[in-house]
Amino acid sequence: MLHSALLNVMIKAARKAGRTLKRDFGEVEHLQVSLKGPANFVTAADRKAEETLRAELIAARPGYGFIGEEGTNITGSDTTHTWIVDPLDGTTNFLHGIPHFAISIGLKREDTVVAGLIYNPATEDMFVAERGKGAFFSDQRLRDQRMRVAARRRLADAVVTCGLPHLGHGDLALGQRETSAVQAKVAGLRRFGSAALDLAWVATGRFDAYWERSLQPWDLAAGIVIAREAGAIVTDLDGKEAMLERGEVLAANDAIHRDLLKTLKAA
Repeated sequence: MLHSALLNVMIKAARKAGRTLKRDFGEVEHLQVSLKGPANFVTAADRKAEETLRAELIAARPGYGFIGEEGTNITGSDTTHTWIVDPLDGTTNFLHGIPHFAISIGLKREDTVVAGLIYNPATEDMFVAERGKGAFFSDQRLRDQRMRVAARRRLADAVVTCGLPHLGHGDLALGQRETSAVQAKVAGLRRFGSAALDLAWVATGRFDAYWERSLQPWDLAAGIVIAREAGAIVTDLDGKEAMLERGEVLAANDAIHRDLLKTLKAA
């Protein structure tokens, strides 16, 4: 499948940054790291990846704004378009040698995310979507396979992924209530450590649903449009549209979303 010029820009930037990340991942024990908060590390690889992404995206679309997880905040001359980028979602996995992390690039037009890319350099899994044009997956073997959310309709059959509060991050008591309530109703509950990949895996049907709180816009932007283009209902945890503003998300097909939202609200 031929991608649009916009997606080609995003793919080129992600692959270039991904080559360096993959090389650094192979030498993870030698990376210089600094602690910026409890259980929240930023690496030299993270910073390098954001620099590469910023340079590539701004060179291709010089007027667009740029918001990056590492603190880059550029207001472009075209104030209607903003890149929202996480150069390394799943930093803790990366630092522990777990090959489950991703580059996440979202493009917001006015107040709507219109394009997204999520790329795991370790596995070469890539998930892309543009609003109104569908969501597609490729890896080392498959090229541009159309993605659709899973068709299961009952929570009892669903495998659900989530983000869990941990030391210094999030509401532990609320997290315990929510996970306990969900565990009692689903076939399985998972925690993988990358919000971007959780949303992408809902889009490709590997997970039936995903929810999490205490997120940032760069954790969510790309995954929102990818999951929606694959047929998911994506909302905040009140069932509304304020995912980026509130830093929370619930994604699933319509039936699972409805029942899981009720369960989480009751908790």
